[in-house]
Amino acid sequence: LSPRSISHVAYWEQQTRVGRLYPAHEPSLSIFYDLPQGTGLCLGQLNAVRTRSKIGYGIVLSQEPDGVWIYNRSQHPVFVHSPTLDLRVMPGYSLKVFDYDKSSWILQQGMEPPVGLEGPYDPHSVRISFAKGWGPCYSRQFVTSCPCWVEVLLNTHR
Repeated sequence: LSPRSISHVAYWEQQTRVGRLYPAHEPSLSIFYDLPQGTGLCLGQLNAVRTRSKIGYGIVLSQEPDGVWIYNRSQHPVFVHSPTLDLRVMPGYSLKVFDYDKSSWILQQGMEPPVGLEGPYDPHSVRISFAKGWGPCYSRQFVTSCPCWVEVLLNTHR
């Protein structure tokens, strides 16, 4: 692994983590519910109660020199929150969800965790909810109220 890479992924259903931490050994990782001949984290194989088929072909996370990018292969939007982004990614689109330089600057400034964040705050993580958003503009205030979401833990040479 490079000094900056995707380290592990945790799958959550509301406040409950389902399964073990999934290690990422490659610079690209697919997370999906059902993808014929797909390799990566298959959420459909987990012993999960709320796994939503809306995840479908899911997402691809890609570690690039400037940060971590997401490509939404599902037919529904995904909702993302990281120290450097808080946005929705529509089906068929890619977006940088974690910017290494911006994150370093934020940490150097000693900025406080975002207001209204539930649970522990890790400035080297990205939270992604499938098909359901959260925050001040949504009925769900916290990601832990979303039916299914992943937490992407980054190795940023801490």
